[in-house]
Amino acid sequence: MTASNNFANPPMRMNGFSTEEDSRDSGHGQICCLVDDGNRCARPAGNACYSKRIAKTVQQRKLKLNIDHSVRHIYICDFHKSMIQSVRNKRKKRDSDDEAGISPDRDLDLPEVDLFQLQVNTLRRYKRHYKLQTKPGLNKAQLAETVARHFKTLPVNEKEALTYFIYMVKNHKSRFDHKSDI
Repeated sequence: MTASNNFANPPMRMNGFSTEEDSRDSGHGQICCLVDDGNRCARPAGNACYSKRIAKTVQQRKLKLNIDHSVRHIYICDFHKSMIQSVRNKRKKRDSDDEAGISPDRDLDLPEVDLFQLQVNTLRRYKRHYKLQTKPGLNKAQLAETVARHFKTLPVNEKEALTYFIYMVKNHKSRFDHKSDI
């Protein structure tokens, strides 16, 4: 396969983006095909292609990006690739928070807890402990989603939780001993 054929038929990616490993291996000797807010991008192009899906994301999020049709390739730089991915990820997170009844004004940089990694029995115990109302016969994914929705609503005093955690580690304990004042 010649170099010109390689550019005419870019490698297909499932989500329109190449992997990080592919991006490091760019070496096309070309610059990004995007025009950012009226200025042509001068960064080196990676292996990420400007696909229809990416164009749709750019249009929906009203990003000031356009493809320069005077170039003969559709490769974008790593900077624009990560910018588009971050916008896509923020939208997904905000949409899922809206469905869960959580305000979109809430800080989006909170760490995610993957409760799907827990065993079904653990999820059931959590549901029983907090008396969560669900339909009978939920599968693991539905149960994990219900538990995650409730888990996000729990208030946490971070300072107190960290203090107790450090106390437990230093004293090699698995349970916090409450001293009774009687």
